Amino acid sequence: MLTTNNTLQVATFAGGCFWCMVKPFDELPGIVSVVSGYTGGHTENPTYESLGREATGHREVVQITFDPERFSYERLLDIYWQLIDPTDGGGQFMDRGRAYEAAIFVHSEEQRQKAELSKAALQASKRFKAPIVTEILPAAAFYPAEAEHQHYYRTHPLDYKLYQKGSGRDDFTELHWNSREDKKQLLKQLTELQYEVTQKKAMEPPYQNEYWNHFGEGIYADMISGDPLFSSTDKFDAGTGWPGFTKPVEEGLIRREADYGSGEVRTVLRSRLSGAYLGDLSYDGPEPAKLHYRVNSAALRFIPKNELAEKGLGRYLEQFVRESRG
Repeated sequence: MLTTNNTLQVATFAGGCFWCMVKPFDELPGIVSVVSGYTGGHTENPTYESLGREATGHREVVQITFDPERFSYERLLDIYWQLIDPTDGGGQFMDRGRAYEAAIFVHSEEQRQKAELSKAALQASKRFKAPIVTEILPAAAFYPAEAEHQHYYRTHPLDYKLYQKGSGRDDFTELHWNSREDKKQLLKQLTELQYEVTQKKAMEPPYQNEYWNHFGEGIYADMISGDPLFSSTDKFDAGTGWPGFTKPVEEGLIRREADYGSGEVRTVLRSRLSGAYLGDLSYDGPEPAKLHYRVNSAALRFIPKNELAEKGLGRYLEQFVRESRG
C-alpha cells in the first residue's frame, strides 16, 4: 500500500467533476490532504483541456492522504458512495464522458477487498433499484491538476455553490440518502426527544436534560454516528441549563451554519457527518476565546474515560493525563 511516514495511506476516488469531490473529505480528522488530479488513462501529464477532448483516457479524481487510525478507509468509502450516482456508468450527473465516470482506484489488496465489500453491501441494501456499476480498479499514475482546480470550493465559492446545486448532486443525495425509509430507521434508533432535537432543531428543556450538570471524565459523541464531538476537559458550567463546551474535540467533525429562523442571526451547530442538529455557538464563554458551544444532551452520547479504548477512541486518553498534571 502507498504510505507516507509508515502510517499514512492514500485513497483515490473518481466521482465526476473533482470540484465537487474535495469539500466532503477536506479537514476531517486524520485527513492530511485532498488533491484534485487525473488518473487511469494512457497519456503522460494530462491537462484539464486535454481531458475535455476525450483524448487521454484519464478520469478526474481526488487523491486523499489520510491516517487510517484516525479516519478509516471504510469511512472514506461511506462518504464516497453518498457523493455519486453509483448506477451511472457514463459519467456523473450533468457531466458526461470518460473523464467523469465514477471509479474507486485501490492501492492494495486490502483496499480492494474493502471496496468490494462496501459495494456489495450498497447493492444488497436496495437503496438503489438499478445495479451498482461503479468500477473498482487498480491505482495508476496520478497527475495533480492545475492550481486553479485545487480546493475550488474555497477559491471560487460562488461558482462552486452554483455548480454544485446546478449539477443535481444535492437533490440526488437528498432523495437517496435522506429518504422516508432512512427517517423510519432513525425513529427506531432514537427516542422521540432525540429525534426532535437532532432532526427538527428542537431545544430540550434547560436543567432537565442528562448532561447539563454532568462532569465525569470522557468524550461526548454524536448520538447517531458515534463521532467524537466534545471532551469533558473542555466542558464548563455556563449557567444556562444545557451542556457548555469551549471547543470541539475535533474541529473537522462540527459544521457551523448561519440560521435566520428565529428572527435574528445565530450560528447553528451540526455534526458534520450525520447532519444531526446539536445546538448553537455564542461568544459569552470563558476567556480568552469566549467561545460557548451550547449543546443539547439529547444529541450526545457520553463515553467514560475507562471505555474509550474499547470504543476505538483510545487516542483521546492522553488529554486526560495532561489535564490531571495541570
